[in-house]
Amino acid sequence: MPGSRALVMIVAMLAFAPRGEAATAAPLQLQSPGGQATVALSLDGEGQALYSVEWNGTQVLLPSPLGLQLGPDDRLDRGLRVVDVRYGSHDSTYALVAGKASQVRDHYRQMEVDLADAGGRRLGVILRAYDDGIALRYRVPLPARGDLVVKEDLTGFLFPRDYACWMLNLGTFGTSHEGEYDRFAASKLRPMHLIELPLVCRSGDGEASFAIAEADLDRFAGLYLSGRGDGRLGVEARLSPRLDERGIAVRLPRADVAAGGHLTPWRVLMLGDSPGALVESNLISSLNPPTPIKDTSWIRPGKTAWDWWSGGLAPDVPDPGMNTATIKRYIDHAAALKLEYMLIDDGWYVGSLGNGAYNPDADILRPVPQLDLPAMVEYARERGVGIWVWAHWKSLQPRMDAVFAAYRDMGIQGVKIDFMDRDDQEMVEFFHRMMASAAEHRLMLDLHGAYRPTGLNRTWPNFLTQEGVLGAEYNKWSRRITPTHNVTLPFTRMLLGPMDYTPGGFRNVAPAQFQKSFTGPQVMGTRAHQLAMFVVYESALQMVADSPDVYVGEAGGLAPGADFLSIVPATWDETRVLAGEIGEYIVVARRSGRDWYIGAMTNESPRTLEVPLDFLPAADYQATLWRDGAAATDVRREERRIDAANRTLKLELSGGGGAAVHLAPPAPRIAGSAR
Repeated sequence: MPGSRALVMIVAMLAFAPRGEAATAAPLQLQSPGGQATVALSLDGEGQALYSVEWNGTQVLLPSPLGLQLGPDDRLDRGLRVVDVRYGSHDSTYALVAGKASQVRDHYRQMEVDLADAGGRRLGVILRAYDDGIALRYRVPLPARGDLVVKEDLTGFLFPRDYACWMLNLGTFGTSHEGEYDRFAASKLRPMHLIELPLVCRSGDGEASFAIAEADLDRFAGLYLSGRGDGRLGVEARLSPRLDERGIAVRLPRADVAAGGHLTPWRVLMLGDSPGALVESNLISSLNPPTPIKDTSWIRPGKTAWDWWSGGLAPDVPDPGMNTATIKRYIDHAAALKLEYMLIDDGWYVGSLGNGAYNPDADILRPVPQLDLPAMVEYARERGVGIWVWAHWKSLQPRMDAVFAAYRDMGIQGVKIDFMDRDDQEMVEFFHRMMASAAEHRLMLDLHGAYRPTGLNRTWPNFLTQEGVLGAEYNKWSRRITPTHNVTLPFTRMLLGPMDYTPGGFRNVAPAQFQKSFTGPQVMGTRAHQLAMFVVYESALQMVADSPDVYVGEAGGLAPGADFLSIVPATWDETRVLAGEIGEYIVVARRSGRDWYIGAMTNESPRTLEVPLDFLPAADYQATLWRDGAAATDVRREERRIDAANRTLKLELSGGGGAAVHLAPPAPRIAGSAR
């Protein structure tokens, strides 16, 4: 179909369930367009609404509860009957400005069921079946009087078997959403656990994999999970509470609720035959509204130099720190490596303390005297480098529009907002206002101290990346960033969207030799392991985190591996996971134009991988490889030809190692040129 948005076909109200309790006799079923996923809705003898899920004929979720608790004694989940059913389908293609694919097919079937209680209140349940997952949301009825209030989400996820799961237990609300995803048996998940999304599980039956997630979080509270307290295998929903009203998660003024009711965020079950299939999925972004931004040409993904991670090191600057000379050195470094941006972090404006703490007397618009910011913006512009700046969210919030307008007038291209550390209803609303305001002023965003992604990169493509991940900053003060952690993240946190892990550490050591250092931090594993992150980890603003001097080699040239950082893109046209096991290893191939890039990473165990390249067109390719050497900082650069008869790439990875590969097709032959 022509264009980035294909013809949309909606078929509504094709079938209706009979009214009354007779409608509960047979479950209502919905199957995905290709038949892989099936969801069914039924009512038990008490009028409890239940849904169940199958993947390729295997049951993944047992009949699991649906419903909401609106008040302390007001549960909308029992005594229900089906009063209306509407079916529809949708098939279109949309463009992603930045992400794992440039064109995404949005293809699903939908079933909307209206359930009524004895008093006539209607709870809508909207179910969608995609070939890579199931999603459901509620249409919450407007109360007879007063505000719409939600105390808790009663959705459950019941497991038929004791699945192997990977869980991040945050333990409490109001965190930076940073931690390890550890393997747990489903039977070990407890009610006291506060489980971050996604919860990733393998069924053990046909090796189906799934992840529980959330999408289109707007005017609501963030979703968590907890183990069940009733002895049944599975988890149940929990909502982030409001800070100003004990025991309430959501309060919406009556005037802000549509007459038909309020749509909750989607509760999502991503499905695939393997964990790698989940990595390829665009389901989370597809469940969000299209962008309202008409002209997106100013949104430019890219890589950035960064002064904070290394401690502002600049050995060739007499007095390194937050000053003009140091920032100028980082801009020169960005230009030399052909990076698109330089990010100036905490400490650049008057009253910013350099340690992340909020200062109510800070002036978010006035640079410190030691930094001539206007001159640095112009200096960077002349060298093809754009400037980003850091801001504490509390300093931004009271005058967001004015600050963003001033930044745009200064020539700033993007802002890193930090330390939100919440996902209650108020903070979710702040995120949406911030993204809309930044878009109005043509500013890109990087969010730190932020809750995990919910697909907003489709609606607000100026939002390029975010934290909500246990990333490379922890190398400065802990031993937590291990190779095993690094190869767990793609199958867990990264399923939800871009993550600002901040790779590129060039002080590489074997895990046994690692030493903590806040300034000039080391990283566990090899340099090729770090290079591979620029392919494996999704982020449309990719940090090149270390100090300028470590990327410089002998005689002023580039250090081993730095040449790869100059060429690897930050956004992609296509993504394929070629191999991988959670916490063991991963191999990802991503396409940019006609070129392909491959990133391979392993945990502490060395391994040899035979990587299939049958996804390549028939043409011969020139492959450039950056591989592990004898020492952690060594990189072996090799070139070889990939022809039609040899579509396999052998990669030998050291413990904590990796490989990066660039596959370039032959240049197109110009008509009439010599052969």
